[in-house]
Amino acid sequence: MTDPVRPPGTRRTGPTEDERLFLSPLAAPDHRFEGVTDTWRVLRIMGEFVEGFDTLAHVQHGVTLFGSARVTDQDASYWAAVETARRLAQAGFTVITGGGPGIMEAGNRGAREAGSETIGLNIELPFEQGTNAYVDKAIHFRYFFVRKTMFVKYSIGFVVFPGGFGTMDELFESLTLIQTGKIHNFPVVLFDSGYWKGLVEWLTNTMAAERKIQPDDLKLFTVTDDPDEAVAQLVAARRRLMAERPDQTASSGGRAAIV
Repeated sequence: MTDPVRPPGTRRTGPTEDERLFLSPLAAPDHRFEGVTDTWRVLRIMGEFVEGFDTLAHVQHGVTLFGSARVTDQDASYWAAVETARRLAQAGFTVITGGGPGIMEAGNRGAREAGSETIGLNIELPFEQGTNAYVDKAIHFRYFFVRKTMFVKYSIGFVVFPGGFGTMDELFESLTLIQTGKIHNFPVVLFDSGYWKGLVEWLTNTMAAERKIQPDDLKLFTVTDDPDEAVAQLVAARRRLMAERPDQTASSGGRAAIV
């Protein structure tokens, strides 16, 4: 999707497409916003899915790195993401990020330094974040849920670095998809045990202890401070997925062809 280029950090002049889509029926009883109906908007959504599927169809060994857009290269997590992405690329993975600054930039940077193609799936936000300089192939999405579909479909696992609400959203959506059997053999690696310690303790001592989840659900993710351990989790998952392929010579892109 092509959008006007605005300097990062500048405010958009109008609402985002997600904002228009989620406008309450109380505010727009006839389901129109700026003359466009929700039914017509479905065609725009369909177009984003088509572009995403078409652009990423060649990706078979994708791994997505998530994390805060707010960190700089003065933050230790930035360099941990660079190193993890570099080692993932060296292991033959295609590194995918949200395409913006912070951990996303670090992930694309590490993969670029290893000589691998880097992918950034950017999103329309109220404040423009721009695409970082280390992205080779960028797609600009207007709808969060379309973008999130691409992360899952074209990755065989996630590595999640310290981040905020957006990072938590991706983390818990992936865990829900695994828990409910929507995706399989999909490792979720939380990087930086110090950052995740409080969350893991709450999941263990409150959520699991009160049986809001099963104790085995705590095994749906792992925590590490070691890039090599993170890469090993993805390599093992790839090996399992390849072993399940009905046709080892299949060339179709994406996880759907090999799950």
